Amino acid sequence: MITDGTSEVQGAFPEGPYAGDLRRIGEEFGLGEVQDTAFLAEGLMNRNWRIATSTGVYALKLLCDVPVEIVRRNAEVLNALASAGLPVRAPVNTRDGGTVLEIDSRNYLVSPWEQGAHVEGTDLPLTEVADLGALVATIHQVLGDQDRVPLPRAQTRPHVKVTSPGQAIDKADRLLGVIDAIAEPSEFDILARHLLEERKVLIDKHRACPPAEGQTPGPFGWTHGDLQYRNILRRDGKVTAVLDWDRIAVKPLGEEIARTAQVQFGGERGQFDLERVAAFVTGYRTVMPVSRADLVDAVDRLWWKRMSDYWILEFHYDRDDHGPDSLMEPSERLLTWWTDRRGEVEQAFAAGA
Repeated sequence: MITDGTSEVQGAFPEGPYAGDLRRIGEEFGLGEVQDTAFLAEGLMNRNWRIATSTGVYALKLLCDVPVEIVRRNAEVLNALASAGLPVRAPVNTRDGGTVLEIDSRNYLVSPWEQGAHVEGTDLPLTEVADLGALVATIHQVLGDQDRVPLPRAQTRPHVKVTSPGQAIDKADRLLGVIDAIAEPSEFDILARHLLEERKVLIDKHRACPPAEGQTPGPFGWTHGDLQYRNILRRDGKVTAVLDWDRIAVKPLGEEIARTAQVQFGGERGQFDLERVAAFVTGYRTVMPVSRADLVDAVDRLWWKRMSDYWILEFHYDRDDHGPDSLMEPSERLLTWWTDRRGEVEQAFAAGA
């Protein structure tokens, strides 16, 4: 969800079958009369709006990418996290006590609106970077506390699949075939074709480097799953809300540490801010211990995952979802930069260990 300082479309829902839903949403969630809406255009997955009503201001989400039963479970988790003092916003219940409102085939979730700004990690002072690392560790701690959070104990160590170099090249070739079949390719298609050909060369050069498949070392447990800066609100140097808990799952904790650092500290600019990566990891380790070997393993696995996946292009060509399109070029630049500096990146992720 996007707040202050972002582009908005004022006055109504975007064109589509959703405009007639506003009255029902106001009634069912007890929001009063809906007076104004603002479409939040920067969302990458679900569709989000800010709505002003006679009782206050709220965030409205149309669920496009998450099963409803998972959303309902996660709503209970958010209630527990809020009670534990973490900066989250528990969803508003409907008058029947539910958290999701279904209208025809559309499912809506409403939360209280939180003021704040989405700040890229590269723009944060180092002290706030370290504080963010400590907050992520605290989230992991509380998610793993069955006395406070209604999630089952994470007892089975995750089994991680690894895409082989051959499989990765085959996936690239399939996407190249899709692009070649386009009668009038766009600029995006032409660039995607070029980047896919470059990726194949890079994979072939490093085909001896995939990590081992199977159970990963190090601590594991329940994680947020998508701790990017768009899902974190800040005000006056503090995190006021962690948003979009759609992807809560049991994963290696090192995986979330590595992925969060990637998307927070330069992943969309084509290179890491290694000083901030080190501060973030050090902040995490002030709350929860993670060994150097486990951190290095996690970042090495993330590097290969980025080498061997094409999720942005799969969204574009397989799902006709163009939300992440803007990430394609910087993601490829990051991969090339990272590949040339793997040792430096591993040192930053192992800071203080």
